[in-house]
Amino acid sequence: MTWSIVAKDSETGFFGIAIASKFFAIGAFCPWASPDVGAVSTQALVNPTLGPQILELMRDGHCVDDIVTKLTDIDQGIEARQVHFVDRNGNTAARTGSECVEWCGHVAAAGVSVAGNMLAGADVVTDTLDAYLSNAAQPLVERLLMAMKAGEAAGGDKRGKQGAAILIQGPEIYPSLDLRVDDHAAPLSELTRLYEIAKARSIPFSLAFPTAARPHGITDRGKLEAMIEREAGKPLGQARLNEND
Repeated sequence: MTWSIVAKDSETGFFGIAIASKFFAIGAFCPWASPDVGAVSTQALVNPTLGPQILELMRDGHCVDDIVTKLTDIDQGIEARQVHFVDRNGNTAARTGSECVEWCGHVAAAGVSVAGNMLAGADVVTDTLDAYLSNAAQPLVERLLMAMKAGEAAGGDKRGKQGAAILIQGPEIYPSLDLRVDDHAAPLSELTRLYEIAKARSIPFSLAFPTAARPHGITDRGKLEAMIEREAGKPLGQARLNEND
């Protein structure tokens, strides 16, 4: 069940994962990311422990191809799993187990990987990748959503629709964006709606959070409200602090 895209944005350095499936609460189990390390989607007969383990291997300096080789030792059920990931340098790797349900497979380009199983056909992953590549001028979240909608138009999960999620990991220990649609007739459309709501206030407000470079954040409510008004509606990555904040 599921198809997903994992990517490293060359402009911001952010990692992004978008995923959709005929499966409840897909965002709780499949997407994983860590700042300055990488992003992973673990799916099919999902093993949620693989995400943290793969990120730890990346953190320890293992290359993506070596990590794929190690998966056989890490998980005895690996042939029923599908996993793909991107590292801090934009290198990608994927493994689709021999017991994954057709259609299943994966494709990749520089800095981006798309993988899926139980799909309507191969066009789901190829159209997702093509849409991502052809919208390079778009901000990362918009680009990921466009890509997933192209995959849905190609047939998506052959069982239907239910859940979707998007996870964006910036340089801090917390996600820059983590939106989930757990049970909906049109989950990607609902995910897009939630993102528009986030741009109105939540994303600008998050600029005030403490960071490694600014450990106390912004606590002046006057400055905070002025910043929210100024940055409201801007895509994630384009809403920014300025010298007066």
